[in-house]
Amino acid sequence: MNIDDMIKGNKKFKDVHFPKLEGKFDDLVENGQKPQILFIGCSDSRVVPDLIVDSKPGDMFILRNIGNFVPPYKSDNDFHASSAAIEYAVSVLNVKDIIICGHSHCGACASLYKDLSNEPHLKHVKKWLELGHKAKEYTLLATQNKDDKEQILRTTEKISVKHQLENLLTYPEIFRKVKAEELDIHGWYYKIEDGSIEYYDGESCDFKVLGE
Repeated sequence: MNIDDMIKGNKKFKDVHFPKLEGKFDDLVENGQKPQILFIGCSDSRVVPDLIVDSKPGDMFILRNIGNFVPPYKSDNDFHASSAAIEYAVSVLNVKDIIICGHSHCGACASLYKDLSNEPHLKHVKKWLELGHKAKEYTLLATQNKDDKEQILRTTEKISVKHQLENLLTYPEIFRKVKAEELDIHGWYYKIEDGSIEYYDGESCDFKVLGE
């Protein structure tokens, strides 16, 4: 898809799809958004949150970044885009569920195993990838066959979701609401190759097929 395709696509949306949802948008404009879910997903172009869960406008507040990473809470006065979105969803929109959705064949997790020291134009990317270091370290410790690169990557992707859930709980308001049973947090893993989603089961410490 190029920019011309997008222009044509917008015309198709206005002419074909928007009329079917016009009442929905009227309500969203008049009454504002009231999503119940914060969806934290990867910026990967192959992962489209609304598509994979068949959601509609207004259903989810969506945060996408490289690797679906969650930075730990910091109280400094710097710029924190992901943290700001999380705070807004939890404290202003009062979402009831937060989903961190990792995915297969994640470029961010694969980059954890590459040497980016000679890539000065990726300064911010390298810093951001530090949020995945714990997942890499845990995976290498837990994996017996270090030659199975594909298995290492798939494991890293799932372990990263668990660590990002831990980072969520460093936010005081999230910790408070989870403890008070006012908020639930979920770890999901989307498989690009077949469209299925697995969820992290805290009791078994494993991922299971969603809906089964």
